[in-house]
Amino acid sequence: MQWTLVIPLKPLARAKSRLADTAADGLRPGLALAFAQDTVAAALACPSVADVAVVTNDALAGRELAALGARIVPDEPAGGLNAALTHAAEAVRASRPETPLAALNADLPALRPPELSRVLSAAAEFPRAFLPDAAEVGTTLLAAAPGHELHPAFGLDSRARHRASGASELLLDAVDTVRQDVDTGEDLRAALALGVGPHTATVTARLLIPGQ
Repeated sequence: MQWTLVIPLKPLARAKSRLADTAADGLRPGLALAFAQDTVAAALACPSVADVAVVTNDALAGRELAALGARIVPDEPAGGLNAALTHAAEAVRASRPETPLAALNADLPALRPPELSRVLSAAAEFPRAFLPDAAEVGTTLLAAAPGHELHPAFGLDSRARHRASGASELLLDAVDTVRQDVDTGEDLRAALALGVGPHTATVTARLLIPGQ
């Protein structure tokens, strides 16, 4: 089974504000783009993934991620993360109605294709399923089988919200790179310890990160 992944990305100028203690204002947009580039590149290298659709209105991100092989879906609702995902899922399903679909965070710079394959294989057993993040509060992946809608509920306490929505929680070990999203300096250090992709490695080389 091959999946289509939908990856949402907000405008780079507004991305990763919680990294203010680690990266200056001028560096955070480049860091957010690097995270997305490494996430998309790893996703496209995953044998379980047929297609990656990035939903964004950021022109630079759109160009750079399209160059990697992603297709770009404009965020026409401009109504936040869940509205963007719903819109992109509808766009994907309009042309490929039988595809299994998964929403994936754009800030997984340590993502490994084999671990992503394992998560998607597990998700295929359920109508809807999700993977909690490393902090065990949020969600990094939400999957829907053909014939089922995503019904995304990302945001505060999304792990509890996705569970309450009826999605099955994937309780997997050894998939740390799919769970380690980056919102804070501590998250970034954890991702660096796992081993990040080349774009993130290049940008973080310009940062002084305690414990790196």
